[in-house]
Amino acid sequence: MSEKEPSHPSHEDFWVFGYGSLMWRPGFEFLEQIPARLIGEHRALCVYSFDHRGTPEKPGLVLGLDRGGACRGIAFRVAGGRREDVINYLRGREQTTHVYREVMRSVWLENEPRQRVSALAYVVDRGHVQYAGRLSLQDQLRYVRQGHGRSGNNRDYVLETVRSIEAQGFRDPQLHQLALMLHDEAPLHR
Repeated sequence: MSEKEPSHPSHEDFWVFGYGSLMWRPGFEFLEQIPARLIGEHRALCVYSFDHRGTPEKPGLVLGLDRGGACRGIAFRVAGGRREDVINYLRGREQTTHVYREVMRSVWLENEPRQRVSALAYVVDRGHVQYAGRLSLQDQLRYVRQGHGRSGNNRDYVLETVRSIEAQGFRDPQLHQLALMLHDEAPLHR
């Protein structure tokens, strides 16, 4: 099995794991959404955004799944007949600069009976020029404040993601701390 191709026949339903903007703006048709946990990677503001939330001259910061830990997010079940359309949509959205590896990962659905499914996920490529690694909170704040790209300003991206995390009933301490620092600031207009 290639890392880029889902392992299930194309007529079967499949899952997509969202951990950032896909949680609050999936942009594709799905049959259901269920809170889920991915083990082995964690959510991190570790990707310089040159497109959606920044430019090469003034990069923003967006989320990636990075090595180690665990990540809570949302698993979306997509009808098998929509597979090609949804994967093409996600590649157009997530792979504009190929900073992510498109992979299948096991995720645990937080439902009864807490089943494990294989889900399409976008994991940061640590060898890519846009990989920011582990930045200090002050550096994250600086990039988020300056970031503005074709999908809007970086500040809104962080705040919407935090709202979505809270709506799922959990917290992401690092993102929440950054959101508190951004919350009272006036929106930036370029």
